[in-house]
Amino acid sequence: MQETEEQKYNWNLQDIFKNIEEFNKEKQEIQNILKEIKAYQGKLCDTSDNLYNCYKLYEQALEKFEKVYSFGMLKYHLDMSNQEGIKLFKEVENLGTEFSVATSFITPEITYADEAKIQNYLKNDERLIQYSRDIKDILEKKKHVLSKEEENLLANLSEIISAPENTFDMLTNVEFKFGNLIDENGVEVELTDSNYTLYLKSQNQNVRKQAFNLMYKKYSEFINTITEMYIANVKVKSKTAKLRKYNSSLEKAVDNDDASIKVYNSLIEAIDENISANYEFLKLKKKMLNLPELHMYDLYVNPCEQGKDEITFEEAKQEVLNALQVLGKQYTNKLKEAFNNNWIDVYAKPNKRGGAYSMGVYGVHPFVLTNFVNSKRDVSTIAHELGHSMHSYYSNKEQGVIDANYTIMVAEVASTVNEILLADYQINHEQDKKKKAELLYELLEMIRATFFRQAMFAEFEKIVHEKIEDGVMLSSDDLNDIYYKLNQKYFGEAVEIDEQIKYEWARIPHFYSDFYVYKYATGVSAAIAIATKILNKEPGFVDKYIEMLKQGCSKKSIDLLKMVDVDLESKDTYKSTIEFYNNKINELKELL
Repeated sequence: MQETEEQKYNWNLQDIFKNIEEFNKEKQEIQNILKEIKAYQGKLCDTSDNLYNCYKLYEQALEKFEKVYSFGMLKYHLDMSNQEGIKLFKEVENLGTEFSVATSFITPEITYADEAKIQNYLKNDERLIQYSRDIKDILEKKKHVLSKEEENLLANLSEIISAPENTFDMLTNVEFKFGNLIDENGVEVELTDSNYTLYLKSQNQNVRKQAFNLMYKKYSEFINTITEMYIANVKVKSKTAKLRKYNSSLEKAVDNDDASIKVYNSLIEAIDENISANYEFLKLKKKMLNLPELHMYDLYVNPCEQGKDEITFEEAKQEVLNALQVLGKQYTNKLKEAFNNNWIDVYAKPNKRGGAYSMGVYGVHPFVLTNFVNSKRDVSTIAHELGHSMHSYYSNKEQGVIDANYTIMVAEVASTVNEILLADYQINHEQDKKKKAELLYELLEMIRATFFRQAMFAEFEKIVHEKIEDGVMLSSDDLNDIYYKLNQKYFGEAVEIDEQIKYEWARIPHFYSDFYVYKYATGVSAAIAIATKILNKEPGFVDKYIEMLKQGCSKKSIDLLKMVDVDLESKDTYKSTIEFYNNKINELKELL
């Protein structure tokens, strides 16, 4: 049957299930397997046969669940108002809860079993090799697991533990009203958290200033309340870390990330020693904007913006394929398959989920959601999401379902590598000097926001957590002061550090997921190191990179990146990012 022009740009969910009957049959099979898994509760570690058989069933159920869950979620996201889709997604969410409950005994039973016995199983039963990474992980974290009674107590307190974050979300997303501003057209409009960045990017400085002042006026009014919530959150994280026999909340966070304190400290130290690179870019930004003073509310406006370039999806597709051909024929052939075989749902549609994402479906192929509006910026989104897809494709193909899901620590690496390769291609193939400058500026701004800004957030968290863990009492004035001084350090003399910026820490939701933001900075550093070697055509490097993508989470994240000569514990990795940043600043200066 001939595919229509419209179908060409839509997902084909029949790749997962031909019809709803197939979906229901698979759902029933998962429930049957879960009953079999439950039969091992209380005797999982009695014999190596029990351990193997239970893991085998868990693997089968997980593989089926990935397909069922993805089918429900993807169908729902195509039209979030469709009642059938909503019902289907609720069904798979309920199945997810059933799955978690049925398999929840596995980790505690391995944890509380005699470790020597488990190690003996791993040594003598070669069938367990395929599950050894998961089992060893559980044994490794054993020293941080409390008694069954204590674990149960903590589980029952989880809602109370997350109260500061939930209260913060409710206060800032629902209760806060920021007031109105006068936009570029002289129209009075309401400022909201979601349109704030839009107004900060306005070419009209007065609009930017109004948005900035309104935003922080509201946060200043509630700064004492937010301080109480944030400090309560830090204390909860610190106490929980101590209960789990970690020396600090930072140690617990990096352990969960598959990283180390050395990764965190090396990032901050390397930036501390080379912060002048950021000052250079900010000085250049001030000159380009032709402002007597560069304020905090001027940082997001693009002085090179040439207006919106239109591009068709077919042109975008060709640009991505051209840019990524440096990754070899096998990689680009798979990208062509993604483009030509309905892996991507391309265009915005009524009630379709906004934004973009890639979802790897084990045993099928990845699916990408975009909302393409024919803008040049969309090309980067496509390259980024296909980076995730190719990572999923390789890891799903080479690993069992348990080891296929890569960690957050490496999740943004492949996607950002693609973005950098695309940016390099676009910059080198752009003949118009003004457009070339715009592309260079956008690349620099991405690095500033992802590397320097996130590192500043990471340093703020580290200072606050350490002070609280040392028993120092902190007031809102103390937190404001710490944050203001960090802005002075990271932005330098080229920028007027407006007093209101001291309240910015209070609006960062990521601070309630402690020590999360540093992974943006390490991710972009790893990506720059990898992309640089690819662009330099280092012999054999592309093969090495693809081999790393195939590993899923079968190795620790730090060790995975060492396969491509990236050492996140070394300051040299972050110095290379700064060197790349410096080179791009110089390229932009030459163009202007």
